[in-house]
Formats: sequence, C-alpha cells, structure tokens
Amino acid sequence: MPIKDKNLNEDPLLDRKQAANYISFKAGTLAVWDCNKRHDLKPIKIGRAVRYRKSVLDAFLLEQMTP
Repeated sequence: MPIKDKNLNEDPLLDRKQAANYISFKAGTLAVWDCNKRHDLKPIKIGRAVRYRKSVLDAFLLEQMTP
C-alpha cells in the first residue's frame, strides 16, 4: 500500500549530486561536510544512499545569505 503523505511531494528528497547542484557546491563537498559535521544538512541515509530534504537546503541557503 503506497504512502500518501502530502508533505513528501512538497519537500522532495534529493540525492547528493542533485543537492550539491541545487546549492552550487560539489557532491564531494557535501560528503566532507557530512563526515566532519561542518554544516548539518541533516542527511537521510537509506541503506547506502544519502538524501537531502529540499527544505533543509533552502534553510541552509538562507542562513548563508544572512550578514
């Protein structure tokens, strides 16, 4: 039975490459940040796959733009 959650469609999960492109960094940079906890982008691990919520990336961008 498929999960019907309206929030899943409004807040998509992006893989590391998509997330990196979205915030204009390289995928390797996000991997390093995840490892050394420089920026907590709250990665979601599904087996070996890593996903990022678009809303968390948006919040990160806003935080970085604040003087």
